[in-house]
Amino acid sequence: MSVPGTHTVFVLDDLRRILREAAGAEEGVDLDADILDTTFDALGYESLALLETGGRIEREYGIALDDDTLTDADTPRALIDVVNAQLTATRTV
Repeated sequence: MSVPGTHTVFVLDDLRRILREAAGAEEGVDLDADILDTTFDALGYESLALLETGGRIEREYGIALDDDTLTDADTPRALIDVVNAQLTATRTV
């Protein structure tokens, strides 16, 4: 594990790793496929799994994500964009 707040960018591979650590992977779902625009629901992740994922992202990346942001980000692409926006905001403060 790295030092919180030292990351400059959050990418799909980071999200895949954290999803697996937080909630595992649904049987029959290939997280290594092109999942950027697949809904988390279709990937087998419900709101509780996403909250756990968000908590892990917050701790590892030293950012704050509110619950509404997590539930509004319904695809990996949307969540990656939110995390990167927070990382950018944190660096400019």
